[in-house]
Amino acid sequence: MDLRGRNKVSAEFSMASMTDIVFLLLIFFMLTSTLVTTSALDLILPKSKAETVKKQDISVAIKKDLKITVNDRPVTEDALESELVSLIAGKEAPVIILFADESVPTGKVVKVMDIAYRNRMKMVLATDPK
Repeated sequence: MDLRGRNKVSAEFSMASMTDIVFLLLIFFMLTSTLVTTSALDLILPKSKAETVKKQDISVAIKKDLKITVNDRPVTEDALESELVSLIAGKEAPVIILFADESVPTGKVVKVMDIAYRNRMKMVLATDPK
């Protein structure tokens, strides 16, 4: 009488599941690395077919003569940061919309956006949808 077991355990190791895991991790890291932005300031370019954000808490305008207004009140460049900080105090996730004339130098726009970045404010550059 043969009493040996019919089911024998295989000593081989299958690498198929290990390669599946490695490929899934590779795909995951490739996808997430493309979502990381390298620049500190996200800039929406003036030529756009998209509409400006409807929710508007604060508006900052830089006119042709480089005069700055906050909610239609004139503000000096030096007092702009303190004015914006006082306006967003107590608001949850305020949105600042920046209206800059085409002839305004990029340096002026970047200064205003830098103020928003330093104070962790969300700023959107208004565009002309034409």
